[in-house]
Amino acid sequence: MRPLLVPFFISHQGCPHRCVFCDQERVAGAAGALPTARQMLGRIEEYHLGAPARQLEVAFYGGTFTALPRRDQESLLFPLQPLLHAGILQSVRLSTRPDAIDPDTARFLKQCGVTTVELGVQSLDPEVLMLSGRGHGASEVELSVASLKEAGIEVGIQLMPGLPGDTPQRSLDTLRRALDLAPAFLRIYPTLVIDGTELALRYRAGSYQPLSLAEAVTLCKEMLAAAGQAGIPVIRFGLQPTSELDSPGVVLAGPYHPAFGQLVESELCFDRMCELLADVPAGSTVTFGAPAGRVSDLVGQKRANLQRLATRYGVAATVREDAKLSPDVISLQWDGLSRHARLF
Repeated sequence: MRPLLVPFFISHQGCPHRCVFCDQERVAGAAGALPTARQMLGRIEEYHLGAPARQLEVAFYGGTFTALPRRDQESLLFPLQPLLHAGILQSVRLSTRPDAIDPDTARFLKQCGVTTVELGVQSLDPEVLMLSGRGHGASEVELSVASLKEAGIEVGIQLMPGLPGDTPQRSLDTLRRALDLAPAFLRIYPTLVIDGTELALRYRAGSYQPLSLAEAVTLCKEMLAAAGQAGIPVIRFGLQPTSELDSPGVVLAGPYHPAFGQLVESELCFDRMCELLADVPAGSTVTFGAPAGRVSDLVGQKRANLQRLATRYGVAATVREDAKLSPDVISLQWDGLSRHARLF
């Protein structure tokens, strides 16, 4: 069983840059000072009492953890050590910038029980990094990944397709370079225009145009397929909806959707369903088999996939769960025949 996450937000704390797209307080839905030891231990105790049989994992979200002064990092990590030794906490995870990791920092994190670090890579294209005000290049990404892996820390990579200067091909090139680094997982967040950012000024001036929802879904579908073929999971597409992000006027433009990830998964499933139907005559009645938990991905939001199949192929399609199918395989039953397709 996966550990229960105990979240703490350090929005924009420590970060030496304000990238053109960034408003961490609105993205993370939290702001303010660093949590105190008392606050952290109190929240951990609440989670432990609420789920005494579950192991816990502390997660520091937002900000740039390793760009904080070392004394601040210690104030956050040292109070957790007795809980880690007692087994109440299983692990700690945090996020940071690639240029805020070196071998010494990686070793320090490992000694303090950090098992996972997510790197806000965003892009590996030099021009995109420059236009986005990232303040580092691709080489820092490679060095930080190597330092973390050498220390025995799991590495996750966050990407942001659709940044200034980006194109679908550049995003796919970035993905391939990221996959070559063999991260444990990816998160992919298509760029949004958040009010109060430099990107919002560029958008209003007409010098920046974000991806549309349809463009972002199509691109992320290709990224999901490529990551799946490489055996690297994408654990999230799109920002987690928050009350702040959902407030009127906060997201000015871009592919924001509360179920963006399902749109991507459903689009990939639709492509594979089309492949299975290539030679099925119009007027046929067919049944698709879905792996456990994937029926809604094949059906599509508001049954969109089934409706599109009826329009394109003239078939009447239903979907049923088939627990015998592997997680990346779907099936088609038609006229006594059965065939399968891999999603990745």
